[in-house]
Amino acid sequence: MLRNALVKKSLRDTKTKIKKNQNNDSEALHSLKKLYSLKKIEICQRLKDFKRLWLEGSDEDIFKELAFCIFTPQSKAKVCWKAIERLRFKKLLFKNTPEEIIREIRDVRFKNKKVNYLIKARTFFSKNGRLHIKSVLKEFNDIYKCREWLVKNILGIGYKEASHFLRNIGLGDKIAILDRHILKNLKDFNIINKIPTSLNKSQYLEIEKKMSNFSREINIPLPHLDLLLWCKETGEIFK
Repeated sequence: MLRNALVKKSLRDTKTKIKKNQNNDSEALHSLKKLYSLKKIEICQRLKDFKRLWLEGSDEDIFKELAFCIFTPQSKAKVCWKAIERLRFKKLLFKNTPEEIIREIRDVRFKNKKVNYLIKARTFFSKNGRLHIKSVLKEFNDIYKCREWLVKNILGIGYKEASHFLRNIGLGDKIAILDRHILKNLKDFNIINKIPTSLNKSQYLEIEKKMSNFSREINIPLPHLDLLLWCKETGEIFK
């Protein structure tokens, strides 16, 4: 109970200090590092869970994460994950028709388009009626090339979604997930001048590099920093 209270207080303090002291980077960073000290164990455990998924998970487990990342653009992550869990429980994720899937994900925005992306991805990674996604990804020794390949070949997957997917299956130690929570914080810490309305490839890579440099400067590993900033905004470590 005491630890939970400390975490909640640190979250409040971090948000307040960044808003009131944007010109005082040292104080804001001190607050962020304090939060990190409270959440580091939980962050490490979550990242271990991601790596375990890659090592021990089935093709269906890996594809489930891809489907989740296809659903997330402009939708809440928890809503999307609940939709994926519902589809998996009802055995609709890997074989059924668009109409059957759509009925179960009415709370996901742009559901018709996203179901189309999902089915195309499912077809793309299927051979002789079975999913083969891990063997395809294992062909890549370079995570950046793997991300480029995903963006090029999987509809509905941009750099943010590809990065998110690779992180969630334990392969994202060197890449950043530049969602709205992360971009907001990068602006608050003066890492970027403004939050872009959209990100093309060059902009994404430029901001990713700045975030990576920032993580080294403050001695918080990039994948840890991603989950930490997300936690600062939402109050929890999720996906």
